[in-house]
Amino acid sequence: MSDAEVLIRSRTDPEALGVLYDRHAAAVHSYLARRAGRSVADDLLSEVFVAAVRARRRVRPHASGSALPWLYGIARNVVGSHFRSVKPSPSVHADAEVDWAAVDARIDASAAAADLRRALDGLSDVECEVLLLVAWEQLTITEAAAVLDITPTAARSRLHRARTRAAAALAATTGELT
Repeated sequence: MSDAEVLIRSRTDPEALGVLYDRHAAAVHSYLARRAGRSVADDLLSEVFVAAVRARRRVRPHASGSALPWLYGIARNVVGSHFRSVKPSPSVHADAEVDWAAVDARIDASAAAADLRRALDGLSDVECEVLLLVAWEQLTITEAAAVLDITPTAARSRLHRARTRAAAALAATTGELT
């Protein structure tokens, strides 16, 4: 049964969402851990699926047939609520939204982590989020647009801008030409 079929079935049978949990909990957990930290990702994951049960009657399956854009959209809202409730200091907030240990694990040189951090810090919130959704979460641009509740054209434009600005920032720190 496809994700789209599960979503439709869940309108009358909330237990059908268990199939989506089995399929996508690991990906959603990773998404949450990279944004809020591993220590709270388990709790936030349960909040995502509680919200999914509540929203199941309103959801329309994504054109891709995957439920991930919908679940990432819910996860994004849950992370936002989490950060509003903990009210971290500005210096903590900047690094708390991104699990830099996960970033560090994806790159070869530890020195590059600081450069990457500075490049991402130079992006707007939406630019950074669309870049991470496409790069880390492996979403298509259309799926990322659905998560961010923007048009695919706007997402494509922001992704291009994010890649260009991040590349320029990285080139400036390494002394390379773009």
